[in-house]
Amino acid sequence: MEKIEHIGIAVNDLEAANERFGKLLGQPHYKIEEVPSEGVRTSFFKTGESKIELLEATDVDGPIAKFLSKNGEGMHHIAFAVDDIEKEMKRLKAEGFILINEKPKKGADNKLVAFLHPKSSNGVLIELCQEIAE
Repeated sequence: MEKIEHIGIAVNDLEAANERFGKLLGQPHYKIEEVPSEGVRTSFFKTGESKIELLEATDVDGPIAKFLSKNGEGMHHIAFAVDDIEKEMKRLKAEGFILINEKPKKGADNKLVAFLHPKSSNGVLIELCQEIAE
């Protein structure tokens, strides 16, 4: 794992959260992107070498809507940048971590992503991210 790529925060209202985090970080978001397969609209802020990803549900049956219904707004996941996502998934599975995804999938911000179940990482949802070569 190279670094913390981003921290994901689930929000009810992306526009209001963009305004709030823009004030907090002293700069506007640099990108808004919808990921229909996940039922989410995302917004990204850069902070140093890492990012903050705000997540707003677009599908009432999607994972972010379910998280918000159960937990309310707040930290959703921590994402780590990796060089080889499939190799890292294999390593973590061998170490006893529970993979939510058996294969990486296309995520936001030009990344291949896969998630580890929070039950195997002390209650924290972990995302692995690999930049998609262009």
